[in-house]
Order: sequence, then C-alpha cells, then structure tokens
Amino acid sequence: MTTPSHAPKDYACPFCLLVQGIVNEHVLSRDTDIVYRDEQVTALISSHQWPNNHGHTIVIPNAHYENLYDLPVPLGARIHEVSRALALAMKAAYRCEGTSTRQHNEPAGNQDVYHYHLHVFPRYTGDNLYGSRRILMPAPIRASFAARLRQALGDWHPSFTDL
Repeated sequence: MTTPSHAPKDYACPFCLLVQGIVNEHVLSRDTDIVYRDEQVTALISSHQWPNNHGHTIVIPNAHYENLYDLPVPLGARIHEVSRALALAMKAAYRCEGTSTRQHNEPAGNQDVYHYHLHVFPRYTGDNLYGSRRILMPAPIRASFAARLRQALGDWHPSFTDL
C-alpha cells in the first residue's frame, strides 16, 4: 500500500542529498557524521541531539522511501540489523545503560523529514529523553561522537568496519 506523500512540493530531501554527497542549505549533516554505510543503508550521528543523550544516531535507507508504509520489508530488516549493531556499539562507546529506538510517520506522527529514518538513542537512568528538547550540535562535536561509535562498531562486529 502506498500512501500519499506529505513532503512539500519541490521538497529537497536532506537525507537523499547527504547520501549523494551533496552539501547545501538543505543538509545539516556532514560526511563526518556518518558512522556506517553500505549499498542499502547509511547510519549517521544526528545533527540534532537531546541534552542527556549525545550520540543519537539515525539509520536511513540510501534509496528514498517517505515512510514505513512505503519501505520494502527486506530493507526494513536490514535497517533493523544495523540498528541492533549500533545499539550494542553504543553501550561500548558511550557507556550507556540502555538504548531506545523510535520512528515517525506522517505529520500527525511527528515526521518532519520526509525520508524514512529510525532513531537510535543511548539511554541513561533519569535522562528525561522524552521530556527534553533537541538542540543543534556543532559538526566537530558530532564528528567526535561518530568516531567513537565507528570504532566501537568495528570492534563489536567485524563486518561493520570503518568507512
């Protein structure tokens, strides 16, 4: 089932641009944010972070699918596999006590980037993730979190090697 698109007319998809290596006013993320990339998916440190959950990562399909309804099931399985590896690597890289994932569909579901993406958060007791507001993190700080997570990902799972 395909649902109607909610992206604005002439939408410049920031995730498609990032995957293509294009940086412009529509793209807040940088290549240094990328933690993992293969033929199907890319994982990156989010440009926006929550105050107590730095290292928040997003997993996206390289091809454009607006939301969960359009995402092919085999690609969803690959995204799940990568998010699981990231969650385990986060425990090593950030010494977090747990992890959370979340994903939004359509405006009523809080989707604000119209390209499927799955959030993976490092979690800590009392971190107030759902009660706090996100902030734009400077690119050099994001790069340091990405480097730590890339290293832990490669250490944890040999098939997830550095880019």
